Amino acid sequence: MENLLEGKPIAERIKNELRAAIATINKPIVLASVHAGENGGADAYVRSQQKTAKELGITYQLHRLNGSVREEEVIECVQALNADNAVNGIIVQMPLPPHVDYTKISASIVPGKDVEGMCPENIGKLLFGAPVVVPCTAAAVMEIIKSGGIDLCGKETVVVGHSEIVGKPLALLLLEELATVTVCHIGTSKAGKLEEHVEKADVLIVAVGKAGLIHGEWVKEGAVVIDVGINREKGKIVGDVEFETAAQRASLITPVPGGVGPLTVTMLMRNLVSLVTQGNA
Repeated sequence: MENLLEGKPIAERIKNELRAAIATINKPIVLASVHAGENGGADAYVRSQQKTAKELGITYQLHRLNGSVREEEVIECVQALNADNAVNGIIVQMPLPPHVDYTKISASIVPGKDVEGMCPENIGKLLFGAPVVVPCTAAAVMEIIKSGGIDLCGKETVVVGHSEIVGKPLALLLLEELATVTVCHIGTSKAGKLEEHVEKADVLIVAVGKAGLIHGEWVKEGAVVIDVGINREKGKIVGDVEFETAAQRASLITPVPGGVGPLTVTMLMRNLVSLVTQGNA
């Protein structure tokens, strides 16, 4: 399909840029991963991080904690990595066990090692339009938009999903590009207004994690559709948007899999290298 926005070619280009940057750094680069409990999705994400790190010559440390770990123990693990001068970046895998508050954990990561850009200081810099690093999935979406040559200025841009790691930071990034941003969430659905907002979107970005949430016929003719959702349905990986119908109406659309997903880990590694080259890590 000619209207596909695929992430893999963009990821490969950025990896080549990272290899060139890493070649100029005269010390090992170490990414530490904290993974508490068991989760199939998180395990897959860790494997992808390990693979990409190896491709780029980055050392990947995996610190596994059991699902019954106390919140204080997770914070102690993070603080030990903060103090370890050999560690350049820290990522805490999601989801955490239900009794562990991610807000407290992310706040315990020092800004200079926060490769996900989720600690309060880094989110604050994003709010003021001067981010050091950008949350990885939001950064991946913006990279796809940039690579697709999409001018956001004045565009009716609808974000479905308001999570701390995707929807909220993405709204801030879109506002910096002078997009006219509407954020939809469960309240929008309860009010019966989701379809109404989606139909107006020149640029539609969906990040909820619910297969087929957005009906293809809702998509405006000529719209750009970026589907962040990854869901398993009947043995297949699908997005949040009904792809076949939406693809007939959209001018550009990301496939699932193969769209935003391949870029997310690459953005993580770009954040890591950025922190090292800026002298933060």
